[in-house]
Amino acid sequence: MKESVYDVFARKERGDPLHHIGYIDAPDSELARVYAWRAYDEQNWFEMCIVPREAIIAVNRDDGPFARSRETAS
Repeated sequence: MKESVYDVFARKERGDPLHHIGYIDAPDSELARVYAWRAYDEQNWFEMCIVPREAIIAVNRDDGPFARSRETAS
């Protein structure tokens, strides 16, 4: 089964900005949710979100972890 990369974002308090806290590999979004929670549960997060890396579109950089998604989006 092919796995995809999911980036994990979280905020500690309501109103705080989301911060990128890491990434996980998972075969689907349901398992990605479980893996993210298990991997990054050391903090008492107010909110945690996952985003398939392929869905992130880089806006102003041609390098970095999201640059490939910019290439595929255009």
